[in-house]
Amino acid sequence: MTATNAGTFPAPQVPPQQPLRRRKRASGATVARYAVLILMVLLLAGPLIWQLSLSLKGAGDALYERPPQLIPQDPTLENYSSVLDRIPVLRFVFNSAIVAAIVVGGNVLFATAAGFALARLQFRFRGAAMALFVAALLVPVEAIIIAQFLLVRSAGLTDSLLGVALPTLVAPLNVLLMRNVFLGIPDELEEAAVIDGANVWQRFLRICLPQVKGVVTVVAIFAFVGSWNDFLWPLIVLSSESNYTLTVGLNYLRGTFYDDPRLIAAGTIIALVPIIVFFAALQRYFVRGLEQGGIKG
Repeated sequence: MTATNAGTFPAPQVPPQQPLRRRKRASGATVARYAVLILMVLLLAGPLIWQLSLSLKGAGDALYERPPQLIPQDPTLENYSSVLDRIPVLRFVFNSAIVAAIVVGGNVLFATAAGFALARLQFRFRGAAMALFVAALLVPVEAIIIAQFLLVRSAGLTDSLLGVALPTLVAPLNVLLMRNVFLGIPDELEEAAVIDGANVWQRFLRICLPQVKGVVTVVAIFAFVGSWNDFLWPLIVLSSESNYTLTVGLNYLRGTFYDDPRLIAAGTIIALVPIIVFFAALQRYFVRGLEQGGIKG
């Protein structure tokens, strides 16, 4: 054995710099990601926080100072009581709830059935029906709102809650969403049901529908939020104050010679509460539906 082999050891190797660079890159990407998330929170939640702050400000708080004062110096709930005194909020909420129930029920039933038919059934002109839903999705509401009003008037449904709910009874977006999620169900499930003698309705109700319950919840939330926040269509259709929805009724808080931003902000928060409650009740199903992808885990 040589002296080199017997008495010497190889020199220690310098650890490569590549892992350190990777860690720096990862930390930089994490900082950028959190910065983008914080910016999105400020853009999305900032107006809501400002409206809440504005609704709690008293007469001694300045509204238009710079920089804006987020925490009220004279907090009060009188703005909410003033809203309840000026307009029949409970009546408007009841009308909006009726419209939302009709719209949610229609979208859950009809959009789900239409999505199943477009995805799982073979029939003539299926491609044309699919193209029709896509075209309806691309057309803006303002372009067809006159035609909608003429149809509702010819049916004698003007100044009625049913006339408000009818145009959004089936949303094209919800139909396409249900179609895509039904396409993700393996064909083997339906084939096994066909072998067992199941008809179309049995395959729809017992095989396919249980697989997409989470996405049905997503459709319900979209339909509820859209109908609850709608302002233009109820404003056109409704003429009696007793039939006003909440969004139209809150317009009474703005007068020709009087306009209090505190009351408008308080009315906005009141209109937002049912949406938060509805979403909170279905939140876990909503998240499950987004993660589901058509197949129950």
